[in-house]
Amino acid sequence: MPNGIIQVPTPVNEPIKAYAPGSPERASIKKRLDQMLAEQVEVPLIIGGEEVRTGNTGEMVCPHDHGHVLGTFHQAGEAEVQQAIEAGQKAWKTWSEMPWEDRAAVFLKAADLLAGPWRDTINAATMLNQSKNVFQAEIDSACELIDFWRFNAHYMRQLYTEQPISDSGIWNKVEYRALEGFVFAVTPFNFTSIGGNLPTAPAMMGCVALWKPASTAVLSAYYITKLLEEAGLPAGVINLVPGRGAAVGDPVLASPHLAGIHFTGSTATFQSMWRTIGDNIQKYKSYPRIVGETGGKDFIFAHPSADVRTLVIAMVRGAFEYQGQKCSAASRAYVPKSMWSEVVDGLKSEIGTIQMGSPMDFRNFMCAVIDKKAFGTITGAIDRAKASDDAEIVCGGGYDDSKGYFIEPTVILAKKPKYETMEVELFGPVLTVYVYDDEDLDEAIELCDTTSPYALTGAIFARERGVINDLTARLRHSAGNFYINDKPTGAVVGQQPFGGGRASGTNDKAGSVFNLLRWVSQRSIKENFVPPTDYAYPHMADE
Repeated sequence: MPNGIIQVPTPVNEPIKAYAPGSPERASIKKRLDQMLAEQVEVPLIIGGEEVRTGNTGEMVCPHDHGHVLGTFHQAGEAEVQQAIEAGQKAWKTWSEMPWEDRAAVFLKAADLLAGPWRDTINAATMLNQSKNVFQAEIDSACELIDFWRFNAHYMRQLYTEQPISDSGIWNKVEYRALEGFVFAVTPFNFTSIGGNLPTAPAMMGCVALWKPASTAVLSAYYITKLLEEAGLPAGVINLVPGRGAAVGDPVLASPHLAGIHFTGSTATFQSMWRTIGDNIQKYKSYPRIVGETGGKDFIFAHPSADVRTLVIAMVRGAFEYQGQKCSAASRAYVPKSMWSEVVDGLKSEIGTIQMGSPMDFRNFMCAVIDKKAFGTITGAIDRAKASDDAEIVCGGGYDDSKGYFIEPTVILAKKPKYETMEVELFGPVLTVYVYDDEDLDEAIELCDTTSPYALTGAIFARERGVINDLTARLRHSAGNFYINDKPTGAVVGQQPFGGGRASGTNDKAGSVFNLLRWVSQRSIKENFVPPTDYAYPHMADE
């Protein structure tokens, strides 16, 4: 490496392409979608840079057309997990000692590849295998992942510049060492960008990773792995090991080389993993870093002074973009009785215009939920609401899985503030509203804060600054990402670091310097330029 204090290119958020009719990006993605629909892909494990086929395969399908098979993927078992751990350990020595500028260069190149020649492929994989419309795919699998890679490189350099002071004759330094062992990255189906960030954030800091993507998002994970290979990521730094949860997770958690968990998924799974790590703690070479973003029951709280139109649009977008399958999606709302009539009329009017179907038709605002299991969970809750005296369906409520897993955007009116769907995470296109008496504002705020065990995102709507200040203070611990007069979704890297507390995770803020800090172990170094030559101290010269 040439001498120099190297600057990282100043990151800016990747511009979002509009895919408007007649635009070149629209024609390009349409062409790539057609190509990928016409092919079937066989996805191997990628271990130590080599393709591994186990013969134990799963299918990759389109949720909006579950009879259409996009391909198959091989699943890892204990033997392959051990192989991946060994490959990571072999790569760790060279990768962890590589100059940080060279590690950064891999991911900066990956960002440029994704912004250019790989954009259509990653977006199309997300649209087809995860049933996102083109805009939702663009903001996720292209823009956000590009932002993660560019901003994390910037934050890495920023972190390394944090150094201690030095007295005369002494030079103090802090070295930010990569964790010994490997990081287990467990990623969800709903955000391709999370899939790409969870293994690469530790890798950027010099760690190696085993990446287990959700079985319903393997196609995009595979293409990201191939993109990283093209960007120059050395073999074994990130090993792709899709498979069933226990088949991969059990041998991982039993390994003495486990150095960390980078997780996004369900609260129950994360708690189970944490419990297992605790039971195994004496086996590990070091205490594993545990970083997780889990469930949410995200809220919108409307004050009587709120603007109805902006509230309604935030409820529709916040609850129903990507079929409500966002950790941050609005799934419960508190609306004052004085404005409920106007709000519900607005919801019915807006929801009545929503088109739902295949992401291949760009007119569709909503597509399908991810799989049969999710479909059953969500529709079961809708059916119980239909039959309950404590709830009323005011919008939607229909569903059909004959071709794809389609569920109408549904609004439930809860007649009791702790009705089931005000408390339980559904991860689907269902928004439950509790209407409170205006004079019971304080009680409603307390309900908002205490009804759910989660604290991921939340939004308040009000006009008066004093009210905004009061609600913000009283709901301080109810959300790690808090929005004022905006929907509780759409956090942008570099603008709103993302994560929540309580049952929603460890709040280590993906896409920030604070997340990267979790993947290093500091070593303090003191160098004495003029060491003492006598053991005695001055106070010893006289009685």
